[in-house]
Amino acid sequence: MLSAAPLRFPRDHGAHPGTRVEWWYVTGVLYAGTGSASAAPSGKNGDGSARPDFGFQLTFFRVRNDLKRPLSSAFSPDQVMLGHAAISDLGRQRLLHDQQVLRHGFANARTELDDTRVRLGNWQLRRMNGAGGAGGARGAGAGAGAGAGAGDAHSRYTLLMASEHAGFALELTLDAPQSPLLQGRAGWSRKGPGEQQASRYVSEPQLAGTGRLALREDGRNATHEVRARAWLDHEWSNQYLGRGADAAPERAVGWDWMGLNLDDGASLTLFRMRGQDGAVIWTGGSWRAEAGGAAGGAPVDFEQQLQFEPLAFWKSPVSLATYPVRWRIRTPRGVYVVEAAYAAQEIDARRSTGFPYWEGVARVADEAGRTLGWGYLEMTGYAGKVPL
Repeated sequence: MLSAAPLRFPRDHGAHPGTRVEWWYVTGVLYAGTGSASAAPSGKNGDGSARPDFGFQLTFFRVRNDLKRPLSSAFSPDQVMLGHAAISDLGRQRLLHDQQVLRHGFANARTELDDTRVRLGNWQLRRMNGAGGAGGARGAGAGAGAGAGAGDAHSRYTLLMASEHAGFALELTLDAPQSPLLQGRAGWSRKGPGEQQASRYVSEPQLAGTGRLALREDGRNATHEVRARAWLDHEWSNQYLGRGADAAPERAVGWDWMGLNLDDGASLTLFRMRGQDGAVIWTGGSWRAEAGGAAGGAPVDFEQQLQFEPLAFWKSPVSLATYPVRWRIRTPRGVYVVEAAYAAQEIDARRSTGFPYWEGVARVADEAGRTLGWGYLEMTGYAGKVPL
């Protein structure tokens, strides 16, 4: 069973190898040039607001092999690591991506128990204490939904991802303005009607930082100094899509997820789990105010309070899956319109996780079309059930 014990940091930033699946997932938008991440880049939207130049995704998966008999060889894959890395080039409307699969436990495929230190080949993600406090072991406390509590160390992350095959390299340093956001009930995020149909779910939204992006452009190598606004999710689970007696009557085949950094400093999480006929099995998410805002950083939980309405679609010429690329979502905080920055952001991950899915930069606006922020949209299960 998935443990419901209070989360403690930095320990729970680290790996949880007793669970079936776990991932560290970092996405964000990049602005070419120097200055703060909130400064206006060269690109503009139709409403005059700033438009990013690039987006990025780096995801590490740790998967436990559930074979019933112990594996005799030291090289048997009791734990496997998989990874996806991608760059979205908004100006050229192209997606560069790569994937890796390695046995966990070797020098080039490792996670650590005490904090976020993840490596897969030449891709790395590391966490350390940033400028927010003294650090050390800390618990979630009574106000767990807000994070670890006032005075705790904020996170600083360093990220490295490169692919000679896909033609990109990115290095970033990212700082969190607040303590971790514990999704759901103190980090227990339901994904269905069964109590164990859940994940432990920690987010670090509104990450800001700088770095360098190298790309092949028009047959030559180009390097961009970039400013980043990013989002990190860390989840671990045993029954993410339903399994065994605690599974939903109609097992989920995929999900739609949105992690959105709003320009006013707030963060917005929106997701729904879908069944085989497209029926909604569960919805959830949260809204949290900016750091130091009047709301005090306490999130508003959206469990079973969201309505998702697809407004426009795109059909992939590769997988032939049809994805919604523009959405209207009704929430307790109001109505949001989420639209892909461009449609063709499907990732063919059949060599690693086994299925294509859509993952890309998205703009969030109000119903009048005014830009409220940017983030990432993920849609799975449209090209077949996710074999998670």
